[in-house]
Amino acid sequence: MTVSLCVVAYNEEKILPSLLADLQSQTYPHHLTEIVLVNSMSTDGTREIMESFAASNESFSSVIVVDNPKKFQACGWNVALKTATGDVIIRIDAHTSVPPEFVSLNMKNIEDGEYVSGGVRPCLIEGDSKWSQTLLQVENSLFGSSINKCRRTVGKTYVKTMFHAAYRREVFAKVGGFNENLMRTEDNELHYRIRQAGYKLSFDSEIVSYQYARSDFKKMIKQKKGNGQWIGLTLGVCPGCVSPFYLIPFCFVCGIVFTTALALLGFWHLAALMWTLYGAFSIVNTVLSIISNGFIGWKLLMPFLFFVLHVSYGIGTLIGLLQMPFRRKTLKNCPEIENVKEVIKKKGIVDVDEQ
Repeated sequence: MTVSLCVVAYNEEKILPSLLADLQSQTYPHHLTEIVLVNSMSTDGTREIMESFAASNESFSSVIVVDNPKKFQACGWNVALKTATGDVIIRIDAHTSVPPEFVSLNMKNIEDGEYVSGGVRPCLIEGDSKWSQTLLQVENSLFGSSINKCRRTVGKTYVKTMFHAAYRREVFAKVGGFNENLMRTEDNELHYRIRQAGYKLSFDSEIVSYQYARSDFKKMIKQKKGNGQWIGLTLGVCPGCVSPFYLIPFCFVCGIVFTTALALLGFWHLAALMWTLYGAFSIVNTVLSIISNGFIGWKLLMPFLFFVLHVSYGIGTLIGLLQMPFRRKTLKNCPEIENVKEVIKKKGIVDVDEQ
């Protein structure tokens, strides 16, 4: 089976060379591998790095560099889908690192009969300072990120969504492309449509890819707020693709407001209970991080860091919910979903089971 490895990048000149080296190190046969590099109108050296990689290619079946004029990531993935020619299409974010066996393990799952395959995605972080390592532990912890199966499960199972997944091309011929109006939740919405079409998302913890987390706390706060905002907005477009767990920070913020109001009226018991439970979870996760990864002085701040990130995410969700009634219709309407479907159908679909 042939495979298309698709990477969408905007101003990733620092990380992209190492990712391209990862792709070069893949154990899956290179003559069966196509690389599709999508440049989202970068203003740094990203496109030059892509072109240099394509020009020096001697092993892959082809390396294609294309532009994403709309700049947004979901638009870039649709460009990649319309360009790719492989029997299987693998999405790899630019701010990523993938081990040599990443493609081979995904392709094994596909060859075993799965239509969508993926695995666990822990975080890495740029820099090796004690502060950046503390931020990494916050991002990788159960309390700081999520209890998503794609982060925690060991073994094989079926999940609702995943990172850096591999798809048989015929899946997109049936469900279409990404909703370009969704800036942070486009993958959740796509995977919802894939599940509704009757496909299963096969998770295998032996498949590992790494995402680089923000090494600046202000940028991490901004990211969490944006993620929360898009959860709120997406509830008006596709409520079925938003897990209830994503709403916990919003409920926490509402809890702060509600219990504080009660405390001011003399009913402080609920506030005491909520803060006792939250503090206990926060401290336990900090201690577990220290036990698992060693003591760093900065880790004493982890309870505070957890709190700031949770509140940022929750406030973001509140903002998204307030905006949602006014943007719902616009966010739902995305002609490119059907356009991608038609382009892929015109190319012809190969049922890999019949090869």
